[in-house]
Order: sequence, then C-alpha cells, then structure tokens
Amino acid sequence: MPGNSDIKGIDRIIDANFNRAYEGLRVCEEIVRFILNSRVLTSALKNARHQVSLIARSRQVFSNIIRQRKSLQDPGKEIYGSELGRKDYRDIFFANMQRVKESIRVLEEFSKLKDINSAIRFKRIRYRIYEIEKKIARRLHHDTA
Repeated sequence: MPGNSDIKGIDRIIDANFNRAYEGLRVCEEIVRFILNSRVLTSALKNARHQVSLIARSRQVFSNIIRQRKSLQDPGKEIYGSELGRKDYRDIFFANMQRVKESIRVLEEFSKLKDINSAIRFKRIRYRIYEIEKKIARRLHHDTA
C-alpha cells in the first residue's frame, strides 16, 4: 500500500503529465492550423486534447491532484536539455509530439494506480496520437519537398 508521500508524488506525476500533454498538443495544433492550414488534422489534435481534458476533469480520483502541485520547488524546472535548440517548425512539431506521446504513456501507467478505466482511455488516445502523427508527418515531409 503506498504511503501518503508516495500518493502525493504520484499525484504530482499525473498533474505534470496532464500539463505536458495539453501543452504539447496545443503547440502541434497551432502548427497544423496556421502553417499546414489543415482543418481535419487540427480537429484531430483538438479532439485528442479535449479527450485528455475530459479524463482530467471527469474522474473523482483526479480532482485533488492539482493540490499537490509544487511548480516552484520542481527539481526539473531548470533542466533544459535540447529543448532550447529548435531548427524550424517541423522540429518544434516533432519535439512536442514526442512530449505528448511520452506524457500520455506516463498518464496511462500511473492511472492504473487510481482508475483503470482512465488508463484504458489513455491507451486509446495514445494509439490515436500515433496515427495522427503519421498523417501530419506525411504533410510535413511533403511540405519540404
């Protein structure tokens, strides 16, 4: 049985990954909307973002997660890695899409500890994201040719 500090840590993981998924999807959505001008793909990304949001808001078990947020004390907030170096909008897209897939996977795994139905929904979203990314990648590749 997880202790209280374990539960708080798990809640912080879930909160951080909800935020990461929303943010990454929004960045990708903006690229598809304003650069690729694709209504269909913009809608697909927006739908995925809303599905993540629905899970975050709909489950009672997730309602107190934001209370565990400690943004100012987050030991990872000033670790930048390669995120400051982007070549172009394609690089931004793929970096954020990777961020989304990783976040959704983390949400899927840690939701197993709180609500198995949410874990199943995250898995479905993750596979949908794979397909959306594939379609957008074709467009981005075509855009460079």
